[in-house]
Amino acid sequence: MKGDPKNLGFSTRAIHAGQEPDPRTGAVAVPIYQTSTYVQHQLGETPQYEYARVQNPTRSALEAQVAQLEGGHAGHAFASGMSAIQALMTVLKSGDHTVVSRNVYGGTFRYFTRLLERMGLSFSWVDTTDLGAVEAAFGPETKMVFLETPSNPVMDITDIAAVAKMAHTRGARVAVDNTFLSPYLQRPLELGADFVVHSTTKFLNGHSDSIGGVLISSTAEDAEWFAFVQKSIGAILSPFDSFLTMRGIKTLAVRQARHEENARRIVDFLVEHPKVQRVLYPGLPDHPGHEIQKRQAHGFGSMITIEMGSFEAAKALLDRVRVMSFAESLGGVESLISHPASMTHASIPPERRAELGLTDGMVRLSVGIEDAADLLADLEQALA
Repeated sequence: MKGDPKNLGFSTRAIHAGQEPDPRTGAVAVPIYQTSTYVQHQLGETPQYEYARVQNPTRSALEAQVAQLEGGHAGHAFASGMSAIQALMTVLKSGDHTVVSRNVYGGTFRYFTRLLERMGLSFSWVDTTDLGAVEAAFGPETKMVFLETPSNPVMDITDIAAVAKMAHTRGARVAVDNTFLSPYLQRPLELGADFVVHSTTKFLNGHSDSIGGVLISSTAEDAEWFAFVQKSIGAILSPFDSFLTMRGIKTLAVRQARHEENARRIVDFLVEHPKVQRVLYPGLPDHPGHEIQKRQAHGFGSMITIEMGSFEAAKALLDRVRVMSFAESLGGVESLISHPASMTHASIPPERRAELGLTDGMVRLSVGIEDAADLLADLEQALA
């Protein structure tokens, strides 16, 4: 892509960023460099590529693509979203403290509490929608704030810019899990965050056929460190998965627009349905944080959580869907529906789920890009 990519629109960058034509053949799609090593021409000369755990042209193209879309200095691609979070947390050392959104993906909670606490890191789980609570959680050892907004699955909305300003005045940095919205709808680095992580498995890939993660940093110093971590730990994204993710990102803009269009129609249906007790969706005017979401993002996304009132009611719905797929994960072209308490958040103790308002009657919908009429008909018959 010739010229400054920053001057181009999002859809154009999603298609062209990092996607230079193959220098040997002119192929417009970045080739899958399925190799473990590279021939070096002479001793003492440092080649651009030496070993595929360290560098791979296909992975490098994806990393350039996501960095440009998030407005970061560099991106690094990993074998999963959790391995991207693992790499992120290596900026901390034993004794450091992190303030964390009280409601995050269950795997993040498990990693922080079951593994990192054993290594001497400490965490305060805070309602980050309450800036006073965030401020009160800071201490002399606080080095990071980890946010998930909208949070999974109760849809808490945190003011990223306000938290970033607060953290930076206290010498801490801010990381945002942006998986739910993707850079098409929200770009945390532009709001003052220092790091962004994604599970590329979700909206970036968008086709439920690849597991991966990316970590985008805002400075050259952090990018150099994460390259060292990637080389040392080795939890890299394969060339083929890098190719699949790049292919998915090229249609991110059109997919996200259709995802959200469908979600809005489904929300309108669900809020009027007598069997649905509550709908959690940032696009609803009465949703807590609705105005913040309008200010810091370019839309509301396609993740919806509903309260059915009981496990039995949730099960009745989940057992009857026909078009929607009852499955974990989110962000695919197909609509996915799940039960957070027993699936994505099963690793969170029941008493803690109760504190968060994450009940056994909650059902989470990841609205796909099928015909909206078919999705509405499916929900109508499942709720009947």
